[in-house]
Amino acid sequence: MLHRLQYLATAIRHAFRRGASRTVEAAPSAARSLRRVLPPLLVATAVTAAGYAVVTHPPIQAVPHGQAALRTNQFSGGTAEFRDGSFLRIPGLHEVRLFPLRDQSYRPASIAKAGGPAPLQSVEGLSLGLDMTVRWTVDTTRLPELARKLPDDIEADVITPAVQAVVYKQIARHTVREIFSSQRAEIAAALEAELRARLAADGIVLKGVQIGSVDLPPDYRRGMDRLLADSLASERMRYTLEISEKKVKETEFEAAADKVRRETAAEAAGREQIIAAKAQEEAMKHVLPFKQKQIEQRALEAQADSAARVQQAEGAAKARRIEIDAEAAARQKLADAEAYRVAQVGKANAGQMATEGELLTRHPLLVQKAMADKLSDKVQVIIAPPGSGGFIGSALLGGTTPKAAAAGNPEQE
Repeated sequence: MLHRLQYLATAIRHAFRRGASRTVEAAPSAARSLRRVLPPLLVATAVTAAGYAVVTHPPIQAVPHGQAALRTNQFSGGTAEFRDGSFLRIPGLHEVRLFPLRDQSYRPASIAKAGGPAPLQSVEGLSLGLDMTVRWTVDTTRLPELARKLPDDIEADVITPAVQAVVYKQIARHTVREIFSSQRAEIAAALEAELRARLAADGIVLKGVQIGSVDLPPDYRRGMDRLLADSLASERMRYTLEISEKKVKETEFEAAADKVRRETAAEAAGREQIIAAKAQEEAMKHVLPFKQKQIEQRALEAQADSAARVQQAEGAAKARRIEIDAEAAARQKLADAEAYRVAQVGKANAGQMATEGELLTRHPLLVQKAMADKLSDKVQVIIAPPGSGGFIGSALLGGTTPKAAAAGNPEQE
C-alpha cells in the first residue's frame, strides 16, 4: 500500500518537472493531459488512504465479556453505553472507556505485614500488618458521569488512597489486643461504613470489607499468645466455677423434686390401696351370691350330666341288642341264600352234564371238535393216521378208540 502511494507521488513530481521544462508552445497540451490524469489519481489516493486507516484502526469494536463500554463523541460530548455485542468507533471522533460490571477484589499488600513497606500503627505505637480484602464495583447507573470523572486506573488512583486514609485512622484508635481478638468485628464494620461513604462520592459501590489474619512482631505475638492463653484459662475457670455452682443447685433441686415425687407417689399408692379395698368390699357383696348360685348351678349340671349319661348307656345297650339281632338275622338269611345258591348250581351242573353226555353219545365228533378248539391256540395242524376211522385224538389218549373203550366198559352201556 505505501509502495503504491510513493509511486503515485513520484509520478506526479515527474509530471510537474516535465511540464516546467517544456516550451511555452507545449504548455496547453500538458495542462490538458494533467487535468485528465489528476482526478483519478486523487480518487485512488483517497480510497487507498481510507482502506489503510480501516485496516490499521478497525471502526468496529466488540464489548468484552463482563464489562460495559462507554462511547463519547469528542465534538458533541454525547455518550452511548454498550454492554454486549459490537459498536461503531471512528478514530479521532469517538473515545471509548471500559468499566467492569463484576465485583472486583483489592488486597493492599503494603499493610499486610508488620515488617512491610507501610505497616499499620496501633494506639500503643506498635507496628502490625492486616490482611484485608475490599470488594468493590462501579456504579452502573452513573457511567456517563464516571467516564469523565474517574481516572483510567481506578484501583491505584481511587481505591488505594481511600483504603489507606480510612484503615490507618481506624487502626490507630484501637489497641493491639482489640485488633487481634476482642473487637475485630467492630473494627471491620467501622472500616466498611467509613470506606463505603468515601467511595460512594467517587461512584464506587463497596460490596464488603473482610479482615483476615493480623500480623504482629514475633516477640509481641508470643506475649499476646501467652496473655490470651491466661485470659482463656481465667475465663475457663470462671465458667467452671459457675458450672459447679449450677450443678450444686441442680442437685438440690433434683433432691427436693425427688422428695416431693416420692411423697406424692406414697400418697397416691395409699389412696389407690384404699380405693381398691373399698372396691373389693363392694365387689364381694355381689360375688358371694354369685358364687352360691354358681355352686347350685354346678350341682344341677352334675345331676343333669348323670341322668344324661344313664340315658345314653341305656340307649346304647338297646341299640347294641338291636344291632346283634339284625346281624344274626342277616347272617341267617345269607346262609339260606348260600345254601339255595349251591343247590341250584348243583342242579344246573347235573342237568348240563346230562345234556352234554346225551349230546356226546349222539355225536361223538363233538369231542374232537372241543379238543381241536382247545388246541387251536397251540397247534395249527393236526395230522391223523389215514384209514384209522377212529378218534382223532386216540393217539393222545393212549391209542384206544371210542368203540374199544365202549366195548371194554359194558357197565357204561
